[in-house]
Amino acid sequence: MTITATTEATTSTTPPTTAAAPDGGAVAGPALSGLPEVPCPRELSTCDARQLTRVFFERLRSLEEGTREYQYVRGTLIEMNISLVNFAARPFRDRPGGPENEDIVQVGIIGLIKAIDRYDPDRNTQFTTLAVPYITGEIKRHFRDTTWAVRVPRRLQEQRLLLAKATEELTCETDRAPTPAELAAHLGLTEDEVREGLVAANGYSTQSLDAPQPSESGGAGTPAGGQPARSLADTVGGVDPALEAVEDRHALAPLLAGLDERSTRILQLRFGQEMTQAEIGEEIGLSQMHVSRLLARTLETLREEMLHD
Repeated sequence: MTITATTEATTSTTPPTTAAAPDGGAVAGPALSGLPEVPCPRELSTCDARQLTRVFFERLRSLEEGTREYQYVRGTLIEMNISLVNFAARPFRDRPGGPENEDIVQVGIIGLIKAIDRYDPDRNTQFTTLAVPYITGEIKRHFRDTTWAVRVPRRLQEQRLLLAKATEELTCETDRAPTPAELAAHLGLTEDEVREGLVAANGYSTQSLDAPQPSESGGAGTPAGGQPARSLADTVGGVDPALEAVEDRHALAPLLAGLDERSTRILQLRFGQEMTQAEIGEEIGLSQMHVSRLLARTLETLREEMLHD
C-alpha cells in the first residue's frame, strides 16, 4: 500500500483524534490529529518513508517528551527508518570474527535512535544525512569494543585497518606481500610503529588450543589414515628440561679440564657410569670413605668456582 505523505491528503483519510500505534493498537488524543495512519511502518517504500519522516519530525518537536503521544511518534519514526539501518549495516555483515547479522542490526538501531533524538528539522538537512553516520559509527564502535579477542589500545585498532588496506594496495602493485619498511613508507609511519600494529593485529581473533588442525588434504576432519586430527595443543612444543643443563655444562667444561686425573676419573665413574662409591673404591684402589671425601671436595670446588664466575 502506498501512502501519500502530504499533510493535507493524510488529514482527510485519518480520524482527527486517532492514530495507529506501531504494535497495532491505537493512540488517541488531539495532539496526534492530522498524522497519517501507518499500520506497517517497516514495509514503507524508501520514498514514502522519507516523506513521512519529515511529517512525523514536525509533530515530534511539538510534543512533550515522555508522553504517550511522544512515544508513539518517536517509535513510528524508528520503525519507518529501519531500512537505513539495513543499508548502513550491509558492509559489516559476515565479517570474520564479527557478531551475527541480527546483532549488527540491533546495534545500528541504537545509532538510529540517537540520530532521531538529535535531529533538528530547522537545519534544513535530510534526516539520512545525520542518521547514516550515527548508525555506522555505532556499529564501528561495537566492533571496536566487543569483537577483539584481546583488548588493545584504540590507536592500534585503527592502525590495524590502515595496515590491512595498505597491505592490499601494495600487494596488488607488487604481486607480493609488502615488507614492514614498504608499509611504513606507504603510510608515513616508522617501522617500529608498523611492527607494533602488525603484532597487535594478531589479537583480533584467537583460536582454541583444542581446535583440530587442517589435514594434508586441506580439510579439518579426520585424516585419511583414520586417526583423529591433531589439535593445536598437540602441535605446540613444550620446554625441554635438558636445555637448562646446556649452559651449566658449557660453563663446567673448562673447570673439569683443570681437575687432576684422579678427581676426573672419580667423576666419570660416578656420574658417567653411575657406579656406587664402593664400586669406585674397588676400581681405583681406595676405600669407600676416601672416595666419598674426594667426591664431596671436588663437587664443592666446582660449585664455588661456577658461582664465583
